[in-house]
Amino acid sequence: MPSKLHLEMALLPDGWRRDVVITVDHGAIVGIEPAGAANAQRISGVTVPGLPNLHSHAFQRAMAGLTERRGAESDSFWTWRETMYRFVERLSPDDLEVIAAFAYMEMLEAGFTSVAEFHYLHHQPDGRSYDNPCEMSERIVSAADSAGIGLTLLPVLYRQNGFLGKPAAPGQKRFLCGRDLYAHLMETKVPGGAIGIAPHSLRALTLDDLKWAAETWPQVPAHIHISEQTREVDECLAAHGRRPVDLLLDTVKVDARWCLVHATHADAGEIGRIVKASAIAGLCPITEANLGDGLFDVPSFLDQGGRLGVGSDSNVRISAADELRTLEYGQRLVHRQRNILADATRSTGRRLFELALAGGAQAVGRPVGALAPGKRADFVVLEANGLHDDGVVDAWLFSADNSAIRSVYCGGVPVVQNGRHIARDAIVNRFQRVQR
Repeated sequence: MPSKLHLEMALLPDGWRRDVVITVDHGAIVGIEPAGAANAQRISGVTVPGLPNLHSHAFQRAMAGLTERRGAESDSFWTWRETMYRFVERLSPDDLEVIAAFAYMEMLEAGFTSVAEFHYLHHQPDGRSYDNPCEMSERIVSAADSAGIGLTLLPVLYRQNGFLGKPAAPGQKRFLCGRDLYAHLMETKVPGGAIGIAPHSLRALTLDDLKWAAETWPQVPAHIHISEQTREVDECLAAHGRRPVDLLLDTVKVDARWCLVHATHADAGEIGRIVKASAIAGLCPITEANLGDGLFDVPSFLDQGGRLGVGSDSNVRISAADELRTLEYGQRLVHRQRNILADATRSTGRRLFELALAGGAQAVGRPVGALAPGKRADFVVLEANGLHDDGVVDAWLFSADNSAIRSVYCGGVPVVQNGRHIARDAIVNRFQRVQR
């Protein structure tokens, strides 16, 4: 039976509106109308669409706090990766499900209502396949269901350790995936969600593998790590005589279904090609800062009409507000100016938020990211604290962070109330046992 929710203040696609009623049926918004005499549950506060998280490695949430010591050599993404390889050797299917549920709970409490899970932990610790080859993928699906978050599952195709067929390292044995197994993984059922392809990176598979995946599944979301590190760019040039984004676009048809994760070191020409392809730049500001990756040229990208979204990636910290704040602050430090990403009609916070809504929705391939008929009824209710309109979003992103979030709804059902996930205690208890 349809339900009606009276929103005191809401951010709709055409701007702020006071006292509107949304009708929800089977988890989707089927109508929006001015509040009248109709009986509707009143939701006080400021309601905004839930933000899609376009890039997550859920298992890495349990690594937070384990990589902040400097080794004998200077630390980088590559040394962090070795720690990650040692960490994944310990994880069982039960562990993965518990850790993912905890990460997804935190995402919901932070204002993310859907997630694209870039999932590459396929095998047993010794590299052998599970009796059910989809065991680990199904654990991700189960974790998302128990937390109540919308899921786009992205099984990862991972074949090698570097350009031109460099053999895999021992720490990568749980990731490796041939074509037959990958086709099996792509049959994983994701009730109420979506599934897409995820060639890990240009260094982790051959160009023939890349073309095979893109051509075999031509209609689903397609995500790939690219140009995250300068070493990756240098090795790609040495192996193929082209920079990574150029090589990708010269090899397969890149269009609006593609999300190019990081693209940190794309040059001006590559940025123009991403824009022309209508692909999403999947930025992960907290992780990129934590790993010392560098900064994507956001102003130039947006000036050309580029589309972007944000993801929590390594999940070292989970906060929609902090991702967007770090995105803006990085550009301020580079350009030594304030409000770099604002425009003439919207505050910095609101423009960042609406860019990430649209880009994230495109990347996850689900009807989310807006309070509009036909979209999932996924939304976040913020404390106004005496502020109005854009000021509420700015206060959330630049000051209050997760404390601004009063409640979160997925499919019209409350999953966070008074800032806490409805199953928080049970999820946290299980996580703490696994982490110990």
